[in-house]
Amino acid sequence: MARYAITIFLSAFLLFQVQPLIGKFILPWFGGSPAVWTTCMLFFQVVLLAGYSYAHLITDKLAPRAQGACHLALLLASLAFLPIAPDAETWKATSVQMPIVRILGVLVSTIGLPYFLLSSTGPLLQESFRRETLRTPYRLYALSNIGSLLALLTYPFLFEPQLTLRMQIVGWSWAYGSFVVLCGWCAWAWLRFPAQATVASEPELAAGETAAVRPTGRDILLWLSLAACGSVMLLATTNQLCQEISSVPFLWVVPLAIYLFTFIICFDHERWYHRGAFLVLLAMGVLLACYALYQGNSLKLWQQLAVYSATLWVCCMVCHGELVRSKPVPRYATLFYLVVSAGGALGGILVALIAPLVLRDFWEYQIGLILTVALAAVATLVPSGSRREMPRLGWVIAGIACVAMGLAAGFGIGLGSESNGGEENIETTRNFYGVLRVNREESVYDDNGPKRELIHGRIQHGFQYLDPDKRRWPTTYYGHPSGIGLAIEHHPRRVASASGTLRIGVVGLGCGTLAAYGRAGDYLRFYEINPEVMRISDEYFSYRQDSPARIDVVLGDARIEMEREAADNDFQQFDVLAVDAFSSDAIPMHLLTRECVELFRKHLKPDGLLCVHISNRFLDLSGVVAGIAEAVGCECVFIDSDRDNSQGLDVATWAIVTTNTDFLESLAVTQAIATSEKHDRPKIIWTDDYGSLWQVLED
Repeated sequence: MARYAITIFLSAFLLFQVQPLIGKFILPWFGGSPAVWTTCMLFFQVVLLAGYSYAHLITDKLAPRAQGACHLALLLASLAFLPIAPDAETWKATSVQMPIVRILGVLVSTIGLPYFLLSSTGPLLQESFRRETLRTPYRLYALSNIGSLLALLTYPFLFEPQLTLRMQIVGWSWAYGSFVVLCGWCAWAWLRFPAQATVASEPELAAGETAAVRPTGRDILLWLSLAACGSVMLLATTNQLCQEISSVPFLWVVPLAIYLFTFIICFDHERWYHRGAFLVLLAMGVLLACYALYQGNSLKLWQQLAVYSATLWVCCMVCHGELVRSKPVPRYATLFYLVVSAGGALGGILVALIAPLVLRDFWEYQIGLILTVALAAVATLVPSGSRREMPRLGWVIAGIACVAMGLAAGFGIGLGSESNGGEENIETTRNFYGVLRVNREESVYDDNGPKRELIHGRIQHGFQYLDPDKRRWPTTYYGHPSGIGLAIEHHPRRVASASGTLRIGVVGLGCGTLAAYGRAGDYLRFYEINPEVMRISDEYFSYRQDSPARIDVVLGDARIEMEREAADNDFQQFDVLAVDAFSSDAIPMHLLTRECVELFRKHLKPDGLLCVHISNRFLDLSGVVAGIAEAVGCECVFIDSDRDNSQGLDVATWAIVTTNTDFLESLAVTQAIATSEKHDRPKIIWTDDYGSLWQVLED
């Protein structure tokens, strides 16, 4: 028992410890998009399915000794993957084309075989334990989930803040080597397993496991659907949080930990899932989710996290509780695990691959809610697995009521999304980097006339007036009183001469609003990772076309492109560099680290101005920018600008990092520098190895 328990626990711990580790490692290579984690989860679920399939096949087709020899050979081969550090030169995205394919490629080449073997360990050893002891292995499955949960909970609170990424990679690799030794111990036991033991045990096993309880096609379909639905809710909830806040390990781990916790308590014992109680909770969860989706812009971060987490917990308890109620007798355990893992992979495929192709918006969360309540009703109506009794009428009525309410709520959410982002829009487009909307000009206007808006997620990323006399106005967060407006118009080179020209870099294209500041002789260089933003800017907005300045757009992640330029000694020598690369309200943390700021400074002239847009509904980034500025030997000032409807301006906060004392001491700048106490937060230094959202939460 000890060798099985220890090996299964360690394999599960390593299996889930490597997920946020490798995800964080490659996240900056692909622009920090939430879709990076969704793609990683797709890989994890598909390889988990492959591992379960392998375990099912070799336990079904091979004798114990052959199983041990085969598995031991693969374990030894997997050591060639250590240490599991991805090769940046090979896989770092220098192109925005096919990011999903590149992410899957780096994962296969880095952790493919080790992850495959870790995935197969649980069902393989559980089946070996069943044959050797003739005891049910389901509690070992709960033990593996405990190991997985412990790995997830310790990563953001213990390993991530205390160890560099390189140390985490080395530590995990050594732990995997220990796992191989333990698994070799178990494989050695298989090699010594008497050939006749299996034959002798089968009649005894079969005596209580008659054909009457053999899983049917209906059983398998139900298992597949329940597992897929839980997976859809996991990934859709993670997307919902990361699109609006930031794609960071903590927000990956919380939904995944909830998902695993429901597995643990459901598979520990059936008493933890009471169908009637959880149908009521499911109804409440659906209504709560409806409220959060409609009121998302006004809810605080902790409120969104609480609502979506609670709803995910209820949905997964229903899916996994019904899985346990319908599970087969132990003889068919590996088949059951195989189907459950296939459902998880199916959910990943639906969210990561299918949804971006067929859905114009992030509607998979709403669809997941509808599927959950529908499956809850199906599970009450259809007897399955070893439970062949017909359900009570009360459960049927509760299930039908749950479906009706869920469908009404779900379609209501869908209709609300359609009205907010459907007929009022000229275009709605979705890709790996998010959802973009461009409104019809007749639907949005103010005292200055009709305007055309670009919306990314729930946040306006700029607009342009259509009146010919006003369409070159810099609007929203980029007006003349804003930090970036002052940086360009009051740069000493601009002030010294009416014909003074500037080199301006911009991270994040948006509508191209900052091109409005361009003069003849100026040079503007935009960095934009999303090709759809570039297309929309060309097609629906005229800021760049109207500007007399010379303008280039570099398609790709700004940090990667600047690293490439620096490697070629092609330093841009910007006078002003504006960083405004938010997706909805989600922050790209890899653009706010000390290493990245040092890279930006290499592309600035010695007296250049680094301007960072830090307006955010949930996070106060002033302490981060101030801390990094101090670390690199610069001054940091904050400029707040107010809403001005007469000019089409919104509230904005810009941080300006520079050593240019002439600029900082100019009258216009000293009058604009913010003295608000809200910018007196403790200074923080984020690095590529560590940055915590808890440090920057709004009070």
